[in-house]
Amino acid sequence: MLPEKTVTVEKTLAELDPGETGRVLGIEGSGVLAQRLIDMGLYPGVLAVMLRRAPFGDPIEVEAEGAYITLRKDEARFVKVKKSA
Repeated sequence: MLPEKTVTVEKTLAELDPGETGRVLGIEGSGVLAQRLIDMGLYPGVLAVMLRRAPFGDPIEVEAEGAYITLRKDEARFVKVKKSA
C-alpha cells in the first residue's frame, strides 16, 4: 500500500472554513495593519484554526497559540496560510 500524499494548499486566513487549520506563511504588505496582525499573534509558523464566522461572514474568529482573535475578512485576507488537505 502506498502512503497517502499530502496536498498543500495556499490560501488566505479569510478563505478557511470553520474547523480548518492553516499554518501562517506570512503577512502580505506592510505598515500598521501588518504590524497589528503580527502583534495579535498571526506571524509566520503559527497554527491558526478558523473557529467561526458571523452570520453574514464578517467578522471571523480564529484561535492562534491559545489566543482568540476576531478579525474583519478584509484584514484576514492579508494573512497567507498553508492548509493541508
